[in-house]
Amino acid sequence: MRKSDAAAGAASATRSGLKVRLRPTMLSDLDFVQSVENDPANRPFITPWERVQHEGAIRIPDFRHFIAEAGEGWPSAGFVILQGCRNPHAAVELKRIVIQPKGLGYGRALVRLLAEMAFRDLGAHRFWLDVKESNARALALYRDEGFVEEGRLRDSVKTEGGWQSLVVMSMLRDEHAARVAAAAPVPEENP
Repeated sequence: MRKSDAAAGAASATRSGLKVRLRPTMLSDLDFVQSVENDPANRPFITPWERVQHEGAIRIPDFRHFIAEAGEGWPSAGFVILQGCRNPHAAVELKRIVIQPKGLGYGRALVRLLAEMAFRDLGAHRFWLDVKESNARALALYRDEGFVEEGRLRDSVKTEGGWQSLVVMSMLRDEHAARVAAAAPVPEENP
């Protein structure tokens, strides 16, 4: 993808064998965004936003708000929000990723695509996120994709079931580059 493509907000990946892509969220997509965010399967793991917050994330240049599309015919499969895209300290946050349906590998493919976008296109030195400690599936995915736990924000989110801590995780540019280099196929030598 060229730098100009990133500026337009479009990105796709097939590296994992899955077809996934991102496109900029439009105001007309917000009913879908809120329906996915408010789905009972997702609510325990996120803190839903008001519509006006999503509208702001679409309009404010420090954010990138995307619709994730995946599979044959590119149906909407969730949404993603990046924050800190103009951060002077080159720290881009994966603010939100909500995928539906689950268990098809779209989340992993999108995390890889977003890391690539953060480091290559947005010039990040640090790509970070926080995740509720009860979200074992997401924690395992992030660890498997090279994110390192930095610490916990103890009892920082009030839920219907009580207080939850957030696990803060990050990946640095050189760590990402090493992962990409290790995963790259080795060219065969010509005899």
